[in-house]
Amino acid sequence: MSVLQCGRFRLTLDRPLVMGIVNVTPDSFSDGGCFADRERAIAHAYALIEQGADILDIGGESTRPGAVQVPEQEEIDRVLPVLEGLHGANVPLSIDTRKPAVMRAALASGVDLVNDIAALEGGGALELLAQYPAAVCLMHKQGEPQTMQSAPQYGNVADEVAGYLLGRYKLCGLHGITHDRILLDPGFGFGKDFGHNRQLFVALPELVKRLPAPLLVGVSRKRMLGDITGRDVAQRMPASITAAVLAAQAGAAVVRVHDVNETVDALKVLAALQSR
Repeated sequence: MSVLQCGRFRLTLDRPLVMGIVNVTPDSFSDGGCFADRERAIAHAYALIEQGADILDIGGESTRPGAVQVPEQEEIDRVLPVLEGLHGANVPLSIDTRKPAVMRAALASGVDLVNDIAALEGGGALELLAQYPAAVCLMHKQGEPQTMQSAPQYGNVADEVAGYLLGRYKLCGLHGITHDRILLDPGFGFGKDFGHNRQLFVALPELVKRLPAPLLVGVSRKRMLGDITGRDVAQRMPASITAAVLAAQAGAAVVRVHDVNETVDALKVLAALQSR
C-alpha cells in the first residue's frame, strides 16, 4: 500500500484523497476575490475540512492562462497569515507556489506540502525542499501562464508529460528528496489545448502504471470542462465531479477540487458500488 510522507502526516493512499482549494487571490479563474480576506479564507478552509477535505491547498498567485506574476513579497503577505491561522487544522497544509522565496516562508511556518507548477525548477528549490520533511507535487506545464495557451504543441502529449515528470522525479532523488514525498501532476490546462487535455486524460491509467509516484489530478472547473459542456465556470460543478470520479477510477491518488463536499460524496459512492 502506497504512503505519502507529507510533513507532519503520513497519508495512506488506499483511497483517492481530496485536496481542497483555498485561493487567497483577487484574480483566480473560478473564485478570484472570494477568499482574498484572511478571515474568510480561514473560515472557508475549515469549512472544507468539515466537508471532508484530506489536504488544503493555499495559493496566493493565480496561474490561470494570461495571469500576471505577483511579486514575491505580495504573495507571501497573502498566504502566510492564512497558513498561520490554520496551524490548528488536523489535515496537511499545502502551499501552491512556484517561487522559492514563498516556499521558504511557507516551509518555515510548518507547511506540509509544496505544490509547484514549475516542478522545483526555480533556483534553489530542489535544495530547499531537501532540508524539510514536506512532500512536493511536481507538475508538467508547457510555457508560462501568461502565454502558455497561445499555441501549445506536442508530438505525443502523454509521452512528453511522462518523460518530463520522470526526469524531475529522478532529479528530486538526486537532491535527497525521498521518493515517498513526491506526487506527480500531468498539468491539465497548462500549455495544453482541448485535444491535448483529452488525450492526456484518456492516458491516465497508462501514466499511473508508467510513473513511479502517485498522481495528483486537477481539472476542477477548468476550461476543458467548459469546452465539453458549454457551461461557464460557475456552472461546472457537475462536470468537475464527474471528472474527479473518472480520474479516481483511472488510478489518481489525489484529486484537487473546489467542490469538496460533492466530490467526497461522489467518491464514497464510487468506493461502495464499483465492482471489485
